[in-house]
Amino acid sequence: MLSIGQVAEKVGVNTSALRYYEQIGLIPNANRVNGKREYSSEIIGRIQVIKLAQSAGFQIDEIKILLEGFDSNISPSERWKAMATKKKSELQDKINQLKVMQSVLDNSLKCSCLSWEECFKNIEIPAKKV
Repeated sequence: MLSIGQVAEKVGVNTSALRYYEQIGLIPNANRVNGKREYSSEIIGRIQVIKLAQSAGFQIDEIKILLEGFDSNISPSERWKAMATKKKSELQDKINQLKVMQSVLDNSLKCSCLSWEECFKNIEIPAKKV
């Protein structure tokens, strides 16, 4: 069994993050011994998955679905594939938005326009997908 401090150190998060993960249901409630949280070493892998998903841009609700929201007959790798496909599309949309903003900034650096409207007239800003 590992204390909350030991788990936090092993996975590189604050103890408050672990308490939060527990509170919102991303990790199971810890066993309490004399009022202190104790976790089995198996929790390390789950937290690493949570951190990986967060770093890839997954929201808390998406991580919950990823971890628990599928039929138990669907393997974790299939869950990842389904969610990764969706997230990849979202990331591509974000990349496209950033490229447009980069064009706006590049144009503004060589522009002597008196208004933003003038600067924007030569830049095509795609409508956001709904």
